[in-house]
Amino acid sequence: MGAKKASGKRKSSGNKNKRPSQGQRTGSNFAGASFERSQVLGSGTQTTKINVQAYAAVPTALNSLPGLPQEFTGRDDEIAKILSMLDPRIGSGAAVASVAGLPGVGKTTLAHAVGHAALDKGWFTKVQMVNLRGYDPTPVPPEDVLEALLRALGVAAEHIPPTLDEREGLYRSQLDALAREEDRILILADNASTSDQVRPLLPARHHAVLVTSRHTLPGLGARLCNLHPLQPDAAVDLLHQRLEVADPDDRRVADEPAAAEELAALCGYLPLALQIAAALLAEDPDQPLSERARMLTDAGTRLGGLDDGERNLRAVFDECLTRLSHQEADLYRLLGLHPGPDISTPAVAALTGQPADKITPVLRQLVRARLLTQNGEARDRWSMHDLLRVHAQEKARTTMDRDRAPRRRYEQARARLTHHYVRHSEAADTHIPPPGEAVSPLFAGRVQALGWFDAERENLLATTYTHARTQTALHLGFALGRYLQWRRRFQDLVTVRALALEACQVLGDTLNLASAWNNLGAALGELKRHTEAHDAHQTALDLFQQTGDTDGQAGAWHNLGTELGELKRHTEAHDAHQTALDLFQQTGDTRGQANAWNSLGTALGKLERHTEAHDAHQTALDLFQQTGDTHGQANAWNNLGTELGELKRHTEAHDAHQTALDLFQQTGATHGQAMAWNNLGGELGKLGRHTEAHDAHQTALDLFQQTGDTHGQALAWNNLGTALGKLERHTEAHDAHQTALDLFQQTGDTHGQATAWNNLGTAYRDLERYTEAITAGENAIALLTQEEDWARTGEAWAEFATTLNASGAEPPRVREAWEQSATAYTRAGDDEAAATSRAHVESPPQGA
Repeated sequence: MGAKKASGKRKSSGNKNKRPSQGQRTGSNFAGASFERSQVLGSGTQTTKINVQAYAAVPTALNSLPGLPQEFTGRDDEIAKILSMLDPRIGSGAAVASVAGLPGVGKTTLAHAVGHAALDKGWFTKVQMVNLRGYDPTPVPPEDVLEALLRALGVAAEHIPPTLDEREGLYRSQLDALAREEDRILILADNASTSDQVRPLLPARHHAVLVTSRHTLPGLGARLCNLHPLQPDAAVDLLHQRLEVADPDDRRVADEPAAAEELAALCGYLPLALQIAAALLAEDPDQPLSERARMLTDAGTRLGGLDDGERNLRAVFDECLTRLSHQEADLYRLLGLHPGPDISTPAVAALTGQPADKITPVLRQLVRARLLTQNGEARDRWSMHDLLRVHAQEKARTTMDRDRAPRRRYEQARARLTHHYVRHSEAADTHIPPPGEAVSPLFAGRVQALGWFDAERENLLATTYTHARTQTALHLGFALGRYLQWRRRFQDLVTVRALALEACQVLGDTLNLASAWNNLGAALGELKRHTEAHDAHQTALDLFQQTGDTDGQAGAWHNLGTELGELKRHTEAHDAHQTALDLFQQTGDTRGQANAWNSLGTALGKLERHTEAHDAHQTALDLFQQTGDTHGQANAWNNLGTELGELKRHTEAHDAHQTALDLFQQTGATHGQAMAWNNLGGELGKLGRHTEAHDAHQTALDLFQQTGDTHGQALAWNNLGTALGKLERHTEAHDAHQTALDLFQQTGDTHGQATAWNNLGTAYRDLERYTEAITAGENAIALLTQEEDWARTGEAWAEFATTLNASGAEPPRVREAWEQSATAYTRAGDDEAAATSRAHVESPPQGA
């Protein structure tokens, strides 16, 4: 970040040769001296010029650190780290530290801050600054730097020797003399580009040097601090502070916090970019932050919007390229063709058409120039700062617009990169369950394939979006589906499925159009957009019927049945799954039959036909075992356990869910494990093993949170509350059910809200908060009646009757509740439960 302007005595004119002129004064008065480029203090950062007397009459310039700008913020950790490197109490030799970072990240201002902190600690008696101008067209040579330092140390001009070696020797002797007098100096060598610029400045002992550079300068042997952009909060604070400096009454950051955060992000949290944006806002005090943010939203014009007339971010980045070799600059521009946030070495090899071992050294050169970052953990991955990526994109476009030959070359590079992503995506997809098709040898197995997908997900999504309405979007839209489903990235899934459908429509691809509709419907269903999903599957079914594709029709009927079930149209869902089963049997698709039997069982369960549902899931399990589909078997065992529980065969249900859990763990399906743990906890509760039930539901909750499944979390919280109630931890039970209710409301699950209200009523009753318990029970009954879930409605009326009785309500009201419970159970076909409720009507329990 920039520093405020500071001034010294005006520079005198004189001979501009590198050697001192004959008319200069002797001793410690250098007021008449003049020499080219030899400066003790020059430009502080890219943001604000600092003009301090380079060779004042007395050597007081040694302590002339500029004050820190008011908006300096967010660097406490970095200051502490660098101070630990310069601490004179550690080690006996000279301390040498280096701050490296990309242009505009605030290296110089951080060095100023460290200098002030070091002086405050009393570690140094003087701080001497020198700007090496390492990235100017003509950097300051070491002999000129030494001349400036010797003058500042009090050496008369005529006593400064002519050669670099002689000046270096004299410089060190001066430092040794100061050391004998217990004076300790900190040299701030700013803006170095090479180790050779700095090495002659290194003292032998006692003193310290802090270097700033865009490069790491490994030849110095310095301790390195890599300086990164600010944290988001600090970036917003910088904006606020800078605007407040210009106008203490400026409240735009406080009034538009979201816009301030967006603006800081668009500036890449880079101090120079933030300062330019703040300056532009200060010039236009009526401009809302949201308007300035909108001006920077378009990547094509973002850098142009970061130019305040004095500071130009594009020019700063342009200057960086002048120091690159032709090959390095070409790779920088080519990386601008990549649409994603980072890139792997194999992808760079595809982009450039060069082997990985040939291109890696060039990548490392860009890292040394701070134009690229190598991932600290995944060493074959590389990324650019957001604003540098925008700059690289600009340079790529400029190159392509220059002539036909470079345009063709860059288009070929983009095509190679796109082919790399499509080829590897399709290969990785073959390793995602279910099994059956031949797997690609590009990946050793499912774990490696999923790992590749995880690493490349954002790049693949960006590539799909960038190549919308093309074959690339079509291929990636199909290839990414099972992976995104497996990782439960449902919003991403809808996006790629929609792009694939659009590509089919634009390209006139009737062969894949029906499948694209089917895929989009499945993705919409995962986001609970069931009406849209139903319509998409119906469209797919119509198209498959038009082309006579029996396999496609079977899949569409199956998916249509799933959505009908979600829409509570269970009879229609049953019929759709039966039709799908018939068609899968007609085509001899065993896996399709297994899936259809499994879904048919679910529909039968919703129709309270639990024995038939059990048999359907058993048939599905047998077929999944025939095909060797472990994941399918796990699902079938889970569903089988649910129906065994409905049939009151709780020990068998427990064992079924345990088997499902084991199989899900075997396949690495985290979400499946969460479901199995949740169901297992339910059966443990039914078996009276409440502590184990609690632990199972807690594990399920942790896994649902890990996968980001809000609805699953609601289910787990609800069941966890039930287990806590059984353990007589009633306050915790209440809190768990309240959390479940909030999450069910968030997901729009009316049925889930009803069960949560019912359980919340129980918790209130256990806490003897009867008024709230009655209200909760009434809410549960209303919602369950609306859902026409008569079995759960019967339970809710029974709970309500129990609450009324405990609260001391009038017996007729209690009997009425039991009667309603019996009626609901009868409608559900549960005669045993109806008889139990009716028995309470005839002889209700006495109130508490």
